[in-house]
Amino acid sequence: MLYVILVAAMLIFWLVAIDRPVLLIKFKSGLVVKQKGHLPATFRQSVVEIAKQTPFDGQFKVYQQRSGAKLVFSKQMPKPVQQRIRNVFPHQSFRSRGKRKLY
Repeated sequence: MLYVILVAAMLIFWLVAIDRPVLLIKFKSGLVVKQKGHLPATFRQSVVEIAKQTPFDGQFKVYQQRSGAKLVFSKQMPKPVQQRIRNVFPHQSFRSRGKRKLY
């Protein structure tokens, strides 16, 4: 009985506490250092171009939610760069999981 409770607690901890982004991109001096997940080619090209124009350090993550994709930026990234990345983000490539009502 105790084993079942321990396994359930570990499963709940894993589901809640572990960070699981759909896409992770890290930058160092305007260059892409690490990429994890599916990155559409046009979005990658746009992000690399933004990074060349204004070099920065930091990272951003994309989380899949029911309402669509959510972008989370690190605090090191300047606000104008964050906005430029949000403007070129391909929302069509990251479909929402939830059902949408058609009226």
